Amino acid sequence: MEYGIQMYSLRDLTDKDLDAALKAVADMGYKKIEFAGFFDHTAEEINAMLNKYDLKLVATHSDWKDLRDKYDETIAYHKAIGNKRYIIPGAKLDTRECLDEFIEFVNSVIPKMRAEGIELGFHNHASEFQPTAEGYLIHSELQERTDLFFELDTYWTFVAGLNPVAELERLGDRVKMIHLKDGTPDGNGLSLGSGEAPVAAVKAKAQELGLDIVVESEGCNPTGIEEVTRCMDYLKTLD
Repeated sequence: MEYGIQMYSLRDLTDKDLDAALKAVADMGYKKIEFAGFFDHTAEEINAMLNKYDLKLVATHSDWKDLRDKYDETIAYHKAIGNKRYIIPGAKLDTRECLDEFIEFVNSVIPKMRAEGIELGFHNHASEFQPTAEGYLIHSELQERTDLFFELDTYWTFVAGLNPVAELERLGDRVKMIHLKDGTPDGNGLSLGSGEAPVAAVKAKAQELGLDIVVESEGCNPTGIEEVTRCMDYLKTLD
């Protein structure tokens, strides 16, 4: 099984030395990279680092407002690094005004991005599965009113009180990737195998569905490298 890593997991290092962070995860056995920022590196520098460590770019977490405010520049960069999946890591969608603005924008940009070979996706936290003050479910609105693909963060789905395996089945082919994470039901993220989320069952379902599995760990405890090392050690017990 080839696992991806969300580089936010090593945020205590990536902004200082992205090359060292990429080398570290490659040495651990991670094969796919999901970026959370490029830290002023050129596309050529990003490509050189990925090539040096034989890593595959599987997606990025990138701000939707970059598409709104500097579309041509943003798309050119992502094409230059070979990114096929531009994932919005979250957005303020807890009022109808914000939600409608966001939905109008993504519906306008998805066809343009597809013409450039890039799919637009959305990554959830717990709040998208919980009613807003105005009484709607953000994730349901996105399902019904957009053609975004979903990267299901299975841990935050669990925190929202849902069964992430059941959500993978329900959402079907709208899900292209998952975040495999662990932690407690109250939102305290931990390295894989250290919490209460159904990590083994989620991994098995994601493999069955042929989804890209991207590991994310939020603790940096005591460092990001040590945290994601524990995650890989746990995954080896499941393979």
